[in-house]
Amino acid sequence: MNLETSWGHMDRVNPMNDSSPAPTIGVLLAGGAGTRLGLGPKALLPFRGQTLVEVLAKTLLDSGCRQVVVVLGAGAEDVRHATDLGEYLVVDNPEWASGMASSFRTGVAAAAPGHNVLVALVDQPGLTPGVVARLLAAHQPGRVTAAGYADTVHNGHTATKLRRGHPLIIDATLRAEVAESAEGDAGARRFLKAHPGLVDVVDCSDLADGADVDTKDKLHLLSD
Repeated sequence: MNLETSWGHMDRVNPMNDSSPAPTIGVLLAGGAGTRLGLGPKALLPFRGQTLVEVLAKTLLDSGCRQVVVVLGAGAEDVRHATDLGEYLVVDNPEWASGMASSFRTGVAAAAPGHNVLVALVDQPGLTPGVVARLLAAHQPGRVTAAGYADTVHNGHTATKLRRGHPLIIDATLRAEVAESAEGDAGARRFLKAHPGLVDVVDCSDLADGADVDTKDKLHLLSD
């Protein structure tokens, strides 16, 4: 696929200049095999009368992302045939089995240069337009903006701690460095750990809980 051709019209319609903030492209990581669930690729899990990948890609697009890149992996051909993803740039990651980092790098590379990227996971059905919009509004140039969710911790007394999660926005100026640091089953984690001063965690606890559908006991999250 010629990515330059696929994205070229965007810069012609909305030219960028140094004084305007970089627009954001959503990157939806949807390559997981769902091995622990045993129900096939996570992207195809039924949700709200469609599939997870269709619902979440639309959430990103409708919430302010300029365009959406969908990264497929396990069962990519089955996902393409069973879904309607015509509004998005769909790319395959042939190395999906090596871990999420390869899908992360694939998605970031596919996004048009000069854009921030908002990375979301297909197995988080609780992602709402409000979360995406809040992150987009809070993002500052040159930084990483991540959703935070309240966790209750018990360490002699009960307290609430903000847990960093997804989605997260990676500034256009940091994309290459963050992608290069990704390895194994971690996407931006190594970079975020090495550069905590560049990360803004935005509390989204009132909008979502950031829960993943990783195991069968989490399938109830799809009943919304």
